[in-house]
Amino acid sequence: MNSIFHRVSVRKFQEKEVESDKLELILRAGMQAPSAYNLQPWEFYVVRNREVINELSQVSKHLPCAKNAPLVIVSVYRENVRVPQYNHINLSIAMENMWLEADSLGLGAVWLGVCPFEENMLKVDQILHLPQGLRTFALLAVGYPLTEPKAQQDRFQPERIHYVD
Repeated sequence: MNSIFHRVSVRKFQEKEVESDKLELILRAGMQAPSAYNLQPWEFYVVRNREVINELSQVSKHLPCAKNAPLVIVSVYRENVRVPQYNHINLSIAMENMWLEADSLGLGAVWLGVCPFEENMLKVDQILHLPQGLRTFALLAVGYPLTEPKAQQDRFQPERIHYVD
C-alpha cells in the first residue's frame, strides 16, 4: 500500500544510472502481472542509449520528459495472441506493477502513453525496429528523482462508491 499512496509522476531525473539489480526487479514486477487467459502478451525494450531516448522523447508532445531519464522501458505487446482484445488491459497491469516497484526501490517514474494513437505507435515501432507482430504500448521513464517528489493527493471520493445489495 505504501507505493500505491506514495507513487507520483516524476518527470525530472538525476544524471545517475539505474542499477541493473533494480532494473531486473522492475521487469520482474511487470512480468508478474496477471493477464487474461494467462496470455502474458508483453515484451519490454530497455533503452539506455541517449540517442534513442532522445528520439523517443520527440514522438509526441507528451513525451519530452523522457529525454532526461537515464532509462526508458518500452512496453510492447504481441498481436498474435488468442484474445488480442485484452492486450491493452494486460499491458496496463504490467505497467502499473513496474511503476509501483520503481517507487518502492526509491526511484521515480512516469508512464508515457503512446497507444492507442496509431501514428505515435508506428513511430516508436520504427525507432526500435520492432519485428512484425509486436506493437508499442507505452513508455516508462525511470530514474532517480531530481527533487523530492510532491506528496500524492488523496483521491478517495466516497460519493463515487455505489453499493448494490
